[in-house]
Amino acid sequence: MNEQLKLMAILAHPDDETLGFGGIFARYSSEGAGTFLVTATRGEKGRFGREKVSPGLEMVGKTREKELHEAAKVLGIREVHFLDYIDGDVDQAPPAEIVMRIAGYIRRIRPHVVLSFDPAGAYGHPDHIAISQFAMASVVKAADPEFETSVNEAPHAVSKFYYLAWPEKKWNIYQSSFKELASQVDGIKRTVKPWPDWNITTRIDAKPFWRTVWDAVLCHQTQMAIFEKLADLVESDHQALWGSQELYRVFSTVNGGRNTETDLFEGLR
Repeated sequence: MNEQLKLMAILAHPDDETLGFGGIFARYSSEGAGTFLVTATRGEKGRFGREKVSPGLEMVGKTREKELHEAAKVLGIREVHFLDYIDGDVDQAPPAEIVMRIAGYIRRIRPHVVLSFDPAGAYGHPDHIAISQFAMASVVKAADPEFETSVNEAPHAVSKFYYLAWPEKKWNIYQSSFKELASQVDGIKRTVKPWPDWNITTRIDAKPFWRTVWDAVLCHQTQMAIFEKLADLVESDHQALWGSQELYRVFSTVNGGRNTETDLFEGLR
């Protein structure tokens, strides 16, 4: 394949790109691949440093948008696109509208590989779950010649689609700093759902880039009240968090089998 290889992540909030997929962005951008990000919200309802009272959705959103652009620059992400939905409300987005918009980006950018959260949203976050569903629907619709989007671009069939698939060991390191990641949704407690090692199809080595990912984490200063304990981790734990990426290959039109992948573009090079 002579054309430039491209990957796109379709995520929910600023910092998802770094905490979840930073090693992938850093590695593949360094190799010359085109790296792109579509983010549903600006994280307007997230923390704003140590402030006990939020300065409001607009101020938080503008600040977190700036932080995301700074992190994207560190990671080498070529383009960042916002879908302009409100943090916490992604599952309320009109399905036809959001799928049309994401499919439009897929047709314009024409990525070979698309990444998103798993169906459980990593730890049950409703926005993560919603964007996972919308990402998959958009990949399907982008390839449908009868589906119309707001951009005048030809249909595009993505070659490979992946879910984030953190194993238990990585979650244990992560939660040693955050304590238990849990929330109450519809009266039910939701917690982390690690992927069993045997179900992980793809392991990407990003060890040379773990410091780059940590630098990108530090760009999200409004969130450091949550992240600050990560700074106390020993180097081996930092490497375990940011120096590897585990994924589940949902589908591929170019490769398969039980052997663990070590390259997102396997079958395409």
